Amino acid sequence: MTTPAYWVLRCDNRLLIVDGDGAAPFPFGLPIEMGSPASPLAVGTWQGVPCLAADVMAFPRLAHGEAAPLRSVFELAGDAAFALAGRAVQLLDWQRQHRFCGQCGTPTERLEHEHATRCPACGLIAYPRISPAVMVLVCKGDQLLLARSPRFKPGVFSALAGFVEPGETLEQCARREVREEVGIDIAHLRYFASQPWPFPNSLMVAFLADYAGGEITPEPAEIEAAGWFSPGALPLLPDPVSISRRLIDAACAELHSAHRRA
Repeated sequence: MTTPAYWVLRCDNRLLIVDGDGAAPFPFGLPIEMGSPASPLAVGTWQGVPCLAADVMAFPRLAHGEAAPLRSVFELAGDAAFALAGRAVQLLDWQRQHRFCGQCGTPTERLEHEHATRCPACGLIAYPRISPAVMVLVCKGDQLLLARSPRFKPGVFSALAGFVEPGETLEQCARREVREEVGIDIAHLRYFASQPWPFPNSLMVAFLADYAGGEITPEPAEIEAAGWFSPGALPLLPDPVSISRRLIDAACAELHSAHRRA
């Protein structure tokens, strides 16, 4: 490559973020200035300029640079930078995990015009893995069902979520996950939004739903607490970077608007 580009560089599961004039959070330059990383991946553009990603043994020496975990990129540089960094990390994971064919063990070759690897021996093509997961915020009158997983930060509650199983629609997954995790039924499922979630390779698909019956009975292995909360008395919520927070905020705004019209 003979023209400069922006770079998402990863070392020891941290990214190099530049704290300069605020124009760009990623280092900019030629490959040689970045230490000539091996096997760089094209991951999109930043402000119209190509952006590459690579795993490195050590970061280049740059002024105003810091090593940061992926989750902190949102706070340091905003939503667009987090989205690009998340895409880069997922593609780097895919490249690292598919060096050999999963069918016959032969070293793979990277295809030129798409993100895919091909086995020269058996022809198996492997694309980056995406794991769809459904998130459901259940409404009962002016209350919202929020639950707490043991994996959350202390005190944090969120909407219910779970991975889609083979042969399952998003709607079937939503109903199953809610029933399995808290023992209630839902109705009037309605799409809210989706978000790529690179921890490690999920696509979160968020829905609102109405309560349709049953008593809250948390599944101990997944949920340590769950309950109905009003918008004026919410527990600690997820960080704004997540679609779960956007979903809860939108539902609260909708309830507030309905009260004003009443």
